[in-house]
Amino acid sequence: MSPAAAAAVFTPPSLAALARVCDLAPLPVLDDLTTARARGVLADVEVLVTCWGCPRLDADVLAAAPRLKAVVHAAGSVRGHVTDACWERGIQVSSAAAANALPVAEYTLGMILLHGKHVLERARAYRQARRRDDWLSTSHEVGNYRRTVGILSASLVGRRVMELLRPFDYEVLLHDPYVSRAEAADLGAAWVDLPGLFARSDLVSVHTPLLPATRGLVSRDLLAAMRPGAVLINTSRGAVVDQDALTDVVRAGRIRAVLDVTDPEVLPADHPLWDCPNALITPHLAGSQGSEWQRLADTAVAEVARWAAGDGFAHPVRRERLAFLA
Repeated sequence: MSPAAAAAVFTPPSLAALARVCDLAPLPVLDDLTTARARGVLADVEVLVTCWGCPRLDADVLAAAPRLKAVVHAAGSVRGHVTDACWERGIQVSSAAAANALPVAEYTLGMILLHGKHVLERARAYRQARRRDDWLSTSHEVGNYRRTVGILSASLVGRRVMELLRPFDYEVLLHDPYVSRAEAADLGAAWVDLPGLFARSDLVSVHTPLLPATRGLVSRDLLAAMRPGAVLINTSRGAVVDQDALTDVVRAGRIRAVLDVTDPEVLPADHPLWDCPNALITPHLAGSQGSEWQRLADTAVAEVARWAAGDGFAHPVRRERLAFLA
């Protein structure tokens, strides 16, 4: 992993916890697997604990690590570093994606509640007017009672969002082609087709991983079908949404948008979305940050302990599931 990732995620107490369940190679962490020091370490390792900034574990790296049996990733996606060579060698892989999904879902819930009350727009108007508004004349479009929330994809994040929504008075819709109507009901949602999700929802939250089949999935037609004043939240990947189409409908004032990810990321400085009062753009902050990094470290330590005890991973990544994972 990168030194910055190591410093952020693996604090001294976390390193001490890791050292209690394995023989930990001496610091500093490896961020280049081609150096003489790295090759010396790789010759003995059975488990690699990885995080952001890990180089690709290709055939050349694996040749230098004959004893390597497992990779424990203290972050989400393993696509950037776990290669076909790892799967072909039968290396077991674990990920902290489930842990990283929790703050993303919490961010999403917060944005759903805030935008249901039109908090950003009303706070801006309040700041400008410097007087109390006529609250009894508030539009019936404001509020969270009996609103319809559409969830695009029952991913780890999507499932957690649906769980968090249970105490509230929302109708929850779900579109996921790999989830049945009965499974959707068990998750607290009604299954709908993709056009229906966008046409019927007051707010659509996108949790689809970026895969070849999902690039541009949220199309111009789907965005045009959204109700006037509806909200699109995207915490997955910017390229899942047609960025040009989204820009057009937001600039026209038809919908509101909460974008923790964009395409590209970061948007150019002169991009029109920056100046749209009905767009909230945040700097990819929904995932684990600050105190939440401790959860990632705790997950990694627990996975190493399970593997060392012969219990197998609690959060394994399966090769056959890669087509559905971020």
